[in-house]
Amino acid sequence: MKKMNKAIAAASLLAMAAIPTAAFAQNLNVTPLPAASSDTALVQDQVKVVPGTLGLITDFVNDQSGKFITVTGRGLAPADQSEIILSITKDTKIVDAKGNKVALQTIIDEKKAVKAFYGPNITKSLPARGTALTLVVQDTSFTAVDGTVSEVRDNGIFVKGTNVYSGFEDSIVLHFADTTKLVDRNGQSVAAADIQTGATVRAFYGPAVMMSFPAQATASYVIVDTENAVAPNEEAPGTNGVIAKLSDNLITVIGNPLEQGGMNYIHLTVDDKTEIVDESGAALTKDALKSDARIKAYYPEMMTMIYPPRSHADKIVVLKEELPKIEGTVQASDLASDGKVYINVGSDASTDNDVILNISDETVIIPSLGQDTALQPGMKIVAYHSPIMTRSLPGMTHAEFIIASDIVADDPTPVTIEKVQPAL
Repeated sequence: MKKMNKAIAAASLLAMAAIPTAAFAQNLNVTPLPAASSDTALVQDQVKVVPGTLGLITDFVNDQSGKFITVTGRGLAPADQSEIILSITKDTKIVDAKGNKVALQTIIDEKKAVKAFYGPNITKSLPARGTALTLVVQDTSFTAVDGTVSEVRDNGIFVKGTNVYSGFEDSIVLHFADTTKLVDRNGQSVAAADIQTGATVRAFYGPAVMMSFPAQATASYVIVDTENAVAPNEEAPGTNGVIAKLSDNLITVIGNPLEQGGMNYIHLTVDDKTEIVDESGAALTKDALKSDARIKAYYPEMMTMIYPPRSHADKIVVLKEELPKIEGTVQASDLASDGKVYINVGSDASTDNDVILNISDETVIIPSLGQDTALQPGMKIVAYHSPIMTRSLPGMTHAEFIIASDIVADDPTPVTIEKVQPAL
């Protein structure tokens, strides 16, 4: 009986001592040794409940009450803390990836990322408080942004928000690599195709950042709030685009038809029956509708049979995203080629502000009546393009929407219509 008690006591001590080390091994993807006995199985069961946070040390306190650090980043598991205050005791192990001891001050001075493991007994405060078991210093660092997806690209997203660590405004294009992990708030995998404009994210990237405008980097880990994406009335036809012209109670909208139907060029009447909201659903006044504003407009299936068609705006969602705008003349140039158009911005003699527009199948082109969508030298256009532009001269960027400038300049001609047609 005494031998059995000693064995149980020894197993318990072994488990308590092994938790930080085993957790350290687990999170570095080190394959654990095969279970040799029930004692080892006991240790592995206890390891599974050790919570952890991967992040940067954003605060350090060392006074008569003790030594404390604040780790800000993301939980290693969905239930773990994204930010936590941890007490550093004499039993806290601080090591690098090879198990070598590291001075806490060195981590703070060099702004190294850490995996912080702590006991399950934490406070319910914000941020929570606990006791650090092990700090594992990472070989590389990173930064992070809390923000909103303002543009979804083929290989990434454009995020506008606030840097998690500096508190400054942050606008960055994040590219997805094979190693980029995309998850929802519950830790479940998310496909890049499921990320929508308007979704809120906490995205980790770096340390390498391309010094472009806006900055660009490769995302390592993105937490997506998929439920926050805007989905007003998914059955109504509509247009995702910009207000190309605003005149009294009439707006001219160009853009992409929604999946459920819509037009790429339409005049919409706005009145007191029109619901106007922001991306969060908060009510806005008509003053929020401005020329060049980025919107999603919803309207009835039936509309007047003229070009462009007219209808009533049932709902307008004003988006945060902004698209830069240029006005100029299509110009012949050796720099132009298939899929690239040289624009003399301002239609003047200066070339300093000229732009080359990349034209793709996704570019919406609205020509003058009777013309085709081919952009010929001498045509005067208004173009809305991606915020991402090269720093070359002339700059190059992707064209989102292009409309003949005479359409924007002319007021819509009133027409009496008896027939109607459904939205495509």
